[in-house]
Order: sequence, then C-alpha cells, then structure tokens
Amino acid sequence: MVTVTHRSARARAIIALGATIAVASVAVAAPASGAPSVAASVVVAAGRPAPPAPSTSTGYGGAVSSVDAEASAIGLAVLRTGGNAVDAAVAAAAALGVTEPYSSGIGGGGYFVYFDAATGEVTTIDGRETAPADMPTTAFVDLATGQPYVFANAVSSGLSVGVPGTLATWQTALDRYGTRSLRQTLAPSIVLATRGFKVDATFAQQTADNQSRFAAFPATAKLFLPKGAPPVVGTTFRNLDLAKTYLRIALRGTDAFYQGAIADEIAALVQHPVTTPGATLPAYSGYMTADDIAGYRVLEQDATHIDYRGLDIYGMAPSSSGGTTVGESLNILENFDLSSASAAQSLHLYFEATAHAFADRNAYVGDPAFVDVPTETLLSQDFADARACVIDPDAASPKPVPPASLDAAGCTSVPAAEHADTENLSTTHLSVVDRWGNAVAYTLTIEQTGGSGMTVPGRGFLLNNELTDFSFTPTTPKDPNTVEPGKRPRSSMSPTIVLDDGDVRYVVGSPGGSMIITTVTQVLMNRIDLGMALPEAVAAPRASQRNSAAVAAEQGFRTAYEAQLSPFGHQFATSAEIGAVAAIEVGAGGLMTAVAEPVRRGGGTALVVKPTK
Repeated sequence: MVTVTHRSARARAIIALGATIAVASVAVAAPASGAPSVAASVVVAAGRPAPPAPSTSTGYGGAVSSVDAEASAIGLAVLRTGGNAVDAAVAAAAALGVTEPYSSGIGGGGYFVYFDAATGEVTTIDGRETAPADMPTTAFVDLATGQPYVFANAVSSGLSVGVPGTLATWQTALDRYGTRSLRQTLAPSIVLATRGFKVDATFAQQTADNQSRFAAFPATAKLFLPKGAPPVVGTTFRNLDLAKTYLRIALRGTDAFYQGAIADEIAALVQHPVTTPGATLPAYSGYMTADDIAGYRVLEQDATHIDYRGLDIYGMAPSSSGGTTVGESLNILENFDLSSASAAQSLHLYFEATAHAFADRNAYVGDPAFVDVPTETLLSQDFADARACVIDPDAASPKPVPPASLDAAGCTSVPAAEHADTENLSTTHLSVVDRWGNAVAYTLTIEQTGGSGMTVPGRGFLLNNELTDFSFTPTTPKDPNTVEPGKRPRSSMSPTIVLDDGDVRYVVGSPGGSMIITTVTQVLMNRIDLGMALPEAVAAPRASQRNSAAVAAEQGFRTAYEAQLSPFGHQFATSAEIGAVAAIEVGAGGLMTAVAEPVRRGGGTALVVKPTK
C-alpha cells in the first residue's frame, strides 16, 4: 500500500511539472487570438485517452498520420496551436517512444526528411546509430571458431548496440526548422508516460513474443513484465522512469543524455550486460564508451531526388539505402506504361524492378563516409534504362539477378551474389503536413521488436540492436556494409516526400526492415500508376521482391494474384504482414487526406486539423 501511495505521489509530481513546462511554453509560442493555449492543448492531448482512431481523415489546416492514436493526437494538438510540421513530428515521435517502446525511442535512431514550403527545399537529417570507435571488423565473428555469431544471440547483447541518434535528431530538427523548443515538445509525452496508455492487443502480443528474452534482463523484466508476465489487454501501462528521463532532458537539454550519468549508464550496460540468474543468453559485451556517446553527431545532407511521371520524389540518401533503391525502382518502372497494363503485368514489372534495384543496393550501398557509394549513378535515368532493358515483360528473371556494372554501357551486369539481409521488421513512421505546406516524413527505430532487449536501469527506455544490420562476416572484395569503427550500418528506412510543381503532394513511409523499400514503392505505384485512391493504395495487399528466389507476400496478395503471376515464373512465400504505412496526400485547394493502416499492426491513426463534414 505504501508503495502505491508513493508511486502515485511521484506520478502527480511529474504530471504537474510536465504541465508547468507546457504552461511556460505559452510565452514562447503564443497561439493565435481565440485559439486554445498551447499548454491546455498539449496537456489535454496527453492527459486523457486519445479519441476514437480513424485510419483515414480528410480536411484542412494540417495532418498527422502514425501507427498510434496517442502520438497522432499529440501531433495534431501541436498543429492546432500554431506549431509547424517539425514541432508536431518531434512531439509525436516522443509520444511513440512511450506507446511504441519496442519500435522506437531515445535508445535508437532514424531518418528525418523535411520540405520547407517557403524555400521549396527538401533537406534531411541522418540520425542513424554509429558503431563505437573501438569496434573491430571481426566484432560479429567468434574468433574461437572463425564462424559468425548466431544472429539471435548477437541481437540480445551489448555487441549489437549502436550509439543512439534520436535525441540529436529531434534537437537538430527543432533548431533548424522548428518554432518550439525540445522542452516544449517533450511536455505532453512526460504527462503521457506518467498517466499511461491502454494496453492493446499489439503491445501485449509484442511483449509476449519477447517474454523469454525480456526476462533475461532484470531492468527490462521489471518494466515490461509486471508480476512476471506481459501486461493484460485493457490495463494501463505507465512508464514513470521514462517520464523522469524525458523531464531531465526537458530541463537540462540533450547534454543530459549524451554526457553525464545517462551516458555513463548506457556505456556500462553495453560493456557489461546484466542478466538474471539462470539466463541462457550469451549477452556478449559491446565496445561503446561514454566518449562515443558524447561524440555522436547527426548528418545534414541533400535528399535523393528523381523525376517520376512528372513528380519530384525525394528520399533519404546513404547511409540509408531507401532513397537510392526506391528511386532506382521507380526509374526502372518509368520505362513501362503501368496504367495501361493488366494488374498482373504491372505487379510482375514491379517485382522485376525492385529485384534489380536490390541487386545494386547490395553491391554498392553503405555508409558514404567509408564507401564510395555511386549515388548519382544509381539514381540516373540512363542507369535505370539499362536495367530495364534486361527485364522480360512476360517472364521473371532467375534470382538472384546480378548487379549492374557501373562503368559499362547497355544491358550489362556483374556476377550475382547471395545476400543475407538481417535488417528487422520493427520500426515506426510518422508523416506530418502543416497549414503552411511544410512536410515531414520521419522513420525511427530501435531495430528488432524490443531492440537489444536491454533497458537502461531506472531510465525507462530500451537500447537498439542496429549494429546487427551490418554484414557479420568480412569479405574480399569488401562488402560495402562491413563493420568498421564509427560507421553507420546500411538501412532500408525510406521516408519519402513527393512534390508536384513545387508543392507537397504525398508524404509516405513505413516500418518493415528491408521490405520498407518495396512497401513505399508499391504504395506510390498503386497511387500514381494504378489509379487507386490513397486509402486503397495503403490498404491493398502487399508483396515484396528483394532479389530472392521467392516473393514474400501477404496471404491476401497470394489469394488475389498468385494464380495470375505464377505463369510469369514467380514463386511465393507467405509473410504475415508487410509494413505499416503512414501517409498524407495534399490535393486541389489544399485538401489533405491523411491515411494510416486500417488493419496492419493493429491499425494506425490519421488526423486532420479541420475535418470535412
């Protein structure tokens, strides 16, 4: 009884201080006359359960789409009170760190793409995690046997943890493009973490799926396995430790994370993972130090860009492979009139385009600080035309297809190589457009569902396992995704913004590991080429061809199309669920259509500031 009383008092104190931060923000970001105060809106948004969660909304004045009702409601509150797309995106991302802790959070990283309506420019922030300075190329090889570690064992260990970049991304985005401080944008999530959220079936199932490995780490078991079991659907899940951590950062800035006690605790846990007595996980030690954390920097760089059917498609440049591979896939499809083709032939050509683009991704894309990535070539229409000329419109290519030669003309290639893709499916994405036409596409992650499985004791957040995105075994010639000190592992995250004559038309992205690339490509093809409305384009059954013998496909896709595609020579393997898209379309007169998944991952929430009746 005493514990409950003490916990409640602590919760009330954190909520009160979070509300105080929100109130203080009014002086910095006063709302328009007659509008509700910033303080009132953000605290209300985080202080009570989110309203019913539509997966599609249409209207004006701004839009937010994410996988989570709480996060979308908080982002919308920021837009309603005069915040811009960047302010709303950071606030919503902080909320996802509370409600989607197995997919995102300050223990991870991500990629932020921003369109500035005033300048017409698209810029990006690379907040990808980095390998520690002392991490050797053979880090994932058992030197006693010469064989790579078992993947699952490497995941749940200090070895897998990259230096986190999420908080640095938030701060940089707000400094460069936002109108509010990090302190203001964290306020609603401090309240949310303290008040708690209702456990849904997805959160309960994700916890249950990871129960044995969560139980192996005492701090994780204490937080996510109350009474030794996953939380029950319908109960309230609170994270007072995360509320305190957010509050500390709100009051002291990001130095409270990247320097001092929290950084020391992260480094200590990575170097010396703590497991429960009797745990069987090897929990290998990692190489991260407090100096690695203090030295982390985001990268601000140009977006990738292609022209597709008269639209300007902008994405994330390496270290992500998303922008180059989505871009190359679409450039290949530019050679074919999909709008006049049958559904089966369009899907066949989509499979062939992504297979060829993935061959080139695997051969050439890595961290450009370490690898000479031929980004300009991979995004050129001439290069894509040469790839298209080896595609048979009526028959599937034998897989794996070889990558293209970069220095030869015509339909040329180099020998194919098998590629083991270890990038995991759990990530999250949010899309935002504000009243001024600014837009954000932001994909963030801790990699595996539950990341490394290790929670920083008393801090309320999980650490990522992003370094398992590296190729485990060094090769000759060198794989572009080989482990190296200070390097960023290749990613498939594909936050994408599409402009039409200089104005934002689509904002789209998804989780899904390497299937993110095909998901974004398929949604754009559905909408631009196949005439589907955006809600249809998102809800349509999906399939993913990543240069493998079998196409990964949802059962709904196999039911609808396998009989039509098998004569082309395609083989299929069932994937339970592909992606969880969050997208926005801006149409004539500024009408916004915000779309989230109606079913996948439990369904998402898409909201607009001024809904149409």
